[in-house]
Amino acid sequence: MLNVCLGAVFLICYAYQLFYIAVVLAKKERRLGETVTPHKFAVIISARNEQAVIGGLIESIKKQTYPSDLVKIFVVADNCSDKTAEVSRAAGAIVYERFDLSLIGKGYALDFLLDRLNRDYPRDAFDALFIFDADNILSPNYIEEMNKTYSSGYKILTSYRNSKNYGDNWISAGYGLWFLREAKYLNNARMILGTSCAVSGTGFMVDRSVLEDENGDMKWGFHLLTEDIEFSNSSVIDGLCIGYCGGAEFFDEQPTKFSQSWHQRMRWAKGYLQVFAGYGKDLFRGIFGNNKRGDEKRRKWSRFSCFDMSLTIMPALILSGMLFIFDFVAALTLLCIGDYSGALKLILMPTVEASVIVFIVGIITTITEWKKIHTSVPKKILYAFTFPVFMMTYIPIALVSLFKKRVEWKHIEHTKECKYNDLVACKEKQRRKNPGTGDLT
Repeated sequence: MLNVCLGAVFLICYAYQLFYIAVVLAKKERRLGETVTPHKFAVIISARNEQAVIGGLIESIKKQTYPSDLVKIFVVADNCSDKTAEVSRAAGAIVYERFDLSLIGKGYALDFLLDRLNRDYPRDAFDALFIFDADNILSPNYIEEMNKTYSSGYKILTSYRNSKNYGDNWISAGYGLWFLREAKYLNNARMILGTSCAVSGTGFMVDRSVLEDENGDMKWGFHLLTEDIEFSNSSVIDGLCIGYCGGAEFFDEQPTKFSQSWHQRMRWAKGYLQVFAGYGKDLFRGIFGNNKRGDEKRRKWSRFSCFDMSLTIMPALILSGMLFIFDFVAALTLLCIGDYSGALKLILMPTVEASVIVFIVGIITTITEWKKIHTSVPKKILYAFTFPVFMMTYIPIALVSLFKKRVEWKHIEHTKECKYNDLVACKEKQRRKNPGTGDLT
């Protein structure tokens, strides 16, 4: 009965995300205004020992269809012990080097870089900033497409996140399918409905006014384990509507080792808890309309956005942890009294039910994004079936995160270099409706 009750609560909380899927399948993407204003952009990249991949990102930025004289590339080489700085300079970026082992994390690196931009460039040098990770690579029209949506009035934009190495194994495919689903069936649905989207890690744009203090200096100021989620929630609480540009596609490299994945997702899970602890109260107030900024047309959606963000960062972890603990204790009790079939049923039924739901979501995403998944047909099919396994590994991670006091940021090595010309060739195949049979790398 407790299982049924907790399952019902879970379904009630997240039924709206099933509605998101229906919205995307039934409606076309929103048409924005046709007036496009040329804007000046700073592209900022935080990199730590990324000499193997950062050159590909910078090359993809410099070869954009958007006017190059309106784009400047900045790299903060953060506590690097390799040739990241040298490779970045050789590729054409402006590089600042940071050495501080007491303040570790992307948020501190961004603070450092923004401080240098405040010092070295006037306020009118940039209208907005793009933020990328060093392992990213951009489609040729990425900035052009983002600028179109930016010109329609959005102050913060996120984009379509794809994977360089989807076909490496079930782990990289699990990440890749999750990010495709997040772009297509979360942010895209939110954009269609006119509510706020959410920034996820990398591949986003921010108007400089969002980051400015009373003196006009840009500051990042988000230093929790998931600084991107912290930034998204802070923006939504303030009534800002984060937009989504589905035509702007970028690629990043996913982990392939389970140990790396465990550490990374542990940081995410703990970061979600941190964000909820710091912003949960304000999100709850926001559900009842206590927001300060945002025009009236978008502000009417801010209540739902606060509800959406609060469910995104917390209840799934709590409910999953509660279900796991209860089922584990109950199964042990049944084993002690000799009811082996009851114990097995108690463990298997919730797992099977959750796996079926995740599998359906994964299958829908795989089918609709088929041509954008760059791997062989057998792997596309196989990894749709392994996707529930990947997602179920979140359960022990969520449980451990509830009790683990200290979780630290750990560097993940990136080695999958993707050449710009390979990306262009792959996109040309897509255009001809002839999807590639291999990974971008």
